[in-house]
Parts: sequence; C-alpha cells; structure tokens
Amino acid sequence: MIPPTHLPSPEAAELRHSQALTQRIREEVYAAGGSIDFMRFMELALYAPGLGYYSSGGRKFGAEGDFVTAPELGSLFARCLARQCQQVFRQIGKGDILEVGAGSGALAADLLAALAETGSLPERYLILELSAELRARQAEHLAKTNPDLARRVAWLDRLPDEGLRGVVIANEVLDAIPAQRFRWLADGPRLLQVAWEQDRFVWREARAPAGVTDLLRARLGPLSLPAGYTSEINLQAEAWVRSIAQTVAAGVILIIDYGFPRAEFYHADRNAGTLMCHYRHHAHEDPLVLVGLQDITAHVDFTAIAEAGHDSGMSVLGYTSQAAFLLATGVAEAVQEMPVADMKAHLQIAQEIKKLTLPHEMGELFKVLALGCGLPEPLLGFSFQDRRARL
Repeated sequence: MIPPTHLPSPEAAELRHSQALTQRIREEVYAAGGSIDFMRFMELALYAPGLGYYSSGGRKFGAEGDFVTAPELGSLFARCLARQCQQVFRQIGKGDILEVGAGSGALAADLLAALAETGSLPERYLILELSAELRARQAEHLAKTNPDLARRVAWLDRLPDEGLRGVVIANEVLDAIPAQRFRWLADGPRLLQVAWEQDRFVWREARAPAGVTDLLRARLGPLSLPAGYTSEINLQAEAWVRSIAQTVAAGVILIIDYGFPRAEFYHADRNAGTLMCHYRHHAHEDPLVLVGLQDITAHVDFTAIAEAGHDSGMSVLGYTSQAAFLLATGVAEAVQEMPVADMKAHLQIAQEIKKLTLPHEMGELFKVLALGCGLPEPLLGFSFQDRRARL
C-alpha cells in the first residue's frame, strides 16, 4: 500500500514484504465475511509469524530503526532503574529481574552493568521475548558488551510459574499490545473493524458485543463523551497485567509507558483516540498503511492497568511521570558517577537527560506505575512525586 506523501518511500524489498503480509490479512478478512476487528488487524500487523513488524527482520530501535526508546539513548535510564532494583532487593533479599520485551538488549546490558558496580546483581536476569529475531539481537548485544554478565541472562517462552521474587520491568510493552478501537454513539458503542476495498484497507463499524458495551458504559458513561468520539480500550493489556501479577510472590512490577489516567485518556478533546504509528522516525496516525513496516501503538489507560493489578491482589505502590521517577532515583547523582572523557561525551549526556526528563520530550508523556507485594517500605522512585490520587 502506498504510504502518505509525507512519509519516506519504502524500498523494493520492504514493499514485497508488506504486500505478503497484506495478502495474509486480506485472506483472513475474506474468511471472516469481509471485515475483522481492529484488534486482530493490529495483532497480525505486528506479530504475524515471519511477517509482522516485530516478528520479521529489520531494525526497529535506535537511529537506524523507526523509533528510539529510553534505553537506546544511553545508560542513565538503566542506572536509575538499578537504584530502584537495589532497594527492592534489600527489602526482599536476593531476587530476580524479569524484563518483558527487551528490545535491542540495551536495557539488560546497562542494568546488569550498573548493578554489578554496586555488587547488587540479581540471581537471574530473565527475558520474556516472543520474537526469535529480537532474541538473537539481544543475545548478540549482551555478548558484545559484557560476555561475563551475559551468562546470567536466560530467555523464556512464557511467564514463569508462581513464586517470582524480584522486579518485573515492562518498558514500552503495553502500548504494543493489540487494542480494540471503538466509536461512542448515543445508542451504544461500535467496534471499529478493518475491511479491504479498492486495493486498500478501510475502516468499518460493527455493534460491540454485550460484554464490551456494558464495560464501556460503566467506565465512560460518567465522562459524558460526545457522539462520534473515537478511542481505544485494551482488555488484552489488562489481562496481561493480571497474568504477571499471579507470578509475583514478592517484589514489584514496574510499567513504564506513555499514557494517562482514565479521565485524561478519555478527555473530550482527545476525540480521535491515541493510536500512533512510527516509520523511520516519522510519527503519524494511519495504522492501515505500510503494513508490517511500521510500529502501531496505543497509549495506556493507567487507571485500567492499576485496577487490573489491584484486582489481582497487588498493591498500587506508586504512579508518577518518568521525569519524577528518574529524579527520585538519582539521575543527577548517576551523571556525576559516569566518566566523561571529552566535551562530546558531556554533550551526549546532556542531550540524554533532556530527552528523558523534559516535559515536551519523554519526561511527562511517559509514566511509571508500580504494582507490588511484600515490600514494607515505600519505593524510592515515587519519593519525589506520587500521582496515585489521579488514577
């Protein structure tokens, strides 16, 4: 499919790849009678075996990819997370770290290095990664940066059994879990679906199932949304949190992502939803083009995630902005501890701090939510500012 004119043009090999995935999705659309829920479309676009964005080759992260995550900027993010992990380990004794969706492996490498500096290495560093291609890249990166620490890392195919003690880290994971898209109408919500017409994917509507309708009315009815309001609800993300919560016997789940509490997520002015796509560092709002070549994300309703954790027996231990979390976990001190060889390195660190903490960069849009159990002391990361009252 032809991308919007303001986006870079894919190379010939990319177009062939996209066409193969487009045909795969078209076959499912036809088999379903002409349309599929957007959630299923998003799932196929991102995770169809061998063809989806996260299941195929090609660089996703960093300057050569489509977007930059906090760990790709440098080691400051990991150094601050290390301080939070150290505090948790002091409270529960030695424990593990489970990173879900480890991207390029940069966070694992830098976090292990920071913990090694203070003698606070976890017993195990587990990575839950479903993409074989990303697993290979993570292993390569870890082996290249520090082969001794890389031996502590083990990859999982599924969540561990109950009894995990330690820290679970989910950095930019929930935004990539396929979400349902809906349109709010006076006689009930409609689920947005995807069909194929005139050689392109197009939007269609269908009545929402009774269970989804009841849930949306219960959550959104008090907000007085206008007719035609369009947004997302991510029941799979909520189910994922409940599954993770069942595995943790003592410790904390740190969820770091872009999003809002419910009243802000479903603000009347945000009437086109939160879907965002990324292709070669260009952000746009059309998930129906560049199939298999672009990332598709939806912001996180942190109220829903906190409720899912609470309903699973976890305590909501903190909620704040990424900037406030990093300040509380000593980003300033971490900078002082880093060796700065020359002016270029100094400027790189300064740019990293700005990107991580400034409100118009990652500092305010990204939030940190902590769910936990068995921790007698308040978490360090929320000592500067705690916004749980907004959830």
